[in-house]
Amino acid sequence: MKTVKDVSEITGVSIRTLRYYDEIGLLKPTELTEAGYRLYDNKALEKLQEIMFFRELEFPLMDIKKIMDDPNYNKEQALLTQKTLLEHKRNRLNGIIELITDVMKGVHTMSFEAFSKEEVQKILDHTLENMSIESLEEQIQTFGSVEKYREYLASGFANEQAIADVFKWYGGKEKAIQAMTQSNGTTEEIKHEQDENAQIYQQFMTAKETNNADMAHSAVEMLAENYKKLFALDNARNILLDLAKEYLQSAKLAEITDLQYGEGCSEYVANAINRYYGA
Repeated sequence: MKTVKDVSEITGVSIRTLRYYDEIGLLKPTELTEAGYRLYDNKALEKLQEIMFFRELEFPLMDIKKIMDDPNYNKEQALLTQKTLLEHKRNRLNGIIELITDVMKGVHTMSFEAFSKEEVQKILDHTLENMSIESLEEQIQTFGSVEKYREYLASGFANEQAIADVFKWYGGKEKAIQAMTQSNGTTEEIKHEQDENAQIYQQFMTAKETNNADMAHSAVEMLAENYKKLFALDNARNILLDLAKEYLQSAKLAEITDLQYGEGCSEYVANAINRYYGA
């Protein structure tokens, strides 16, 4: 048996709090001594641990009492749910820490100033100059001329939401321009990154089929690293969260992805990304 002082020292829960838990019937002592001192056995300590998990998730005390007093309360199921929710909370905090790190590096995550005409032209010049002859000819056939294709590309810069998303991915306009006007790598390097992306999606599907959360977690990490290389990003968090959002909201994109990698892939990847970043 442990005294209230012992329990407080073991768990870090104050004596005052333990007394209050007793008063509201949330955690009664196992027995009281003749002198009125509270004593707790191991079963009571296990219950206190469960309460502490609920408190870490910011459950109100009376809600905890109601849950644990329910005759259908399943301790193992409760622990599994608590574990999932705490992982979600951890991931969300990790995402916030990443954003704070970006801000400390001077990344302006809330900067949405529009591109100037000169900046747009600079980006378009770079895009067209770095396209393969085959790709450029294909676009000329589609749009009728290089000028028409250029106009089509330029129209995308009028989409304020799209531009805001780009700035969010790169942390501001300057870094976005820098990424959009730098070399995209050799054809072999780009193909390697695309092949690597396909392998990552295959890992997602293996994780889905085997219900392996750790494998899915690892796949998100690899996808983030690959997106950093593909798009010259410092941090892939925002672009991956936007990808997850698109998978869940765009039936067309989800259909294309599922056809390529397997039924349910897009939704699984989206949920894995959201879990990873605590979104």
